[in-house]
Amino acid sequence: MPNHKSAEKRMRQSEARRKINRGNRSRVRTSIKNLRGAIGAMDAKQIKDLLSPTISTIDKAVQNGALHKNAAARYKSRLTMGSNQAAAKGSNQAVAK
Repeated sequence: MPNHKSAEKRMRQSEARRKINRGNRSRVRTSIKNLRGAIGAMDAKQIKDLLSPTISTIDKAVQNGALHKNAAARYKSRLTMGSNQAAAKGSNQAVAK
């Protein structure tokens, strides 16, 4: 337990910040999970609908300090590559049918 007023305040601030960061990380993870599911299902329409909002969510998490910028760049790169590959495979499958 804190022994000084400043330590008590810092503890309150840390707890509030932790809740905000946790919400931001959860939002990012959910968004990424949904996009990865669409990529796995090769659903081109859903991928198109989810890619831009997911990247935006990742960028907002970086601005809030909940995610490191290099980790965000890695996520965005891999998700974009995966969605491009899924779109290419989806168009190849559509041509084959």
